[in-house]
Amino acid sequence: MTNTAYTRIGRSYSFESAHFLPKVPQGHRCRNLHGHTYRVDVVIKGTIDLRGFVKDFAEMDEQIQPILNQIDHRLLNEVQGLENPTAEIIAHWLLERIANCETVRVWENDNCWAEVSR
Repeated sequence: MTNTAYTRIGRSYSFESAHFLPKVPQGHRCRNLHGHTYRVDVVIKGTIDLRGFVKDFAEMDEQIQPILNQIDHRLLNEVQGLENPTAEIIAHWLLERIANCETVRVWENDNCWAEVSR
């Protein structure tokens, strides 16, 4: 196995939050306060270390869970940087905060997601 090849690993998380979208037209249903059980898929890219990991999934949890705790059971519009919390903006917000992250996909429900990559 070469140590110069990159490997991608991923882990899924979830959090519960409420939001409303202030920039959609009057009458749009998402302008009203509502909530989601968000799913977040995080992909990290790197080389395999001596342990055989790009990163231990437990280490990912230690890094990512405190970030998710900042938005879990919150009104996202009140979180700095998420005043207009579309799935796209939430994905960017998370990507900026997760070190060595290549891709974040935020699912609002089973059918709708937004993804951002470096």
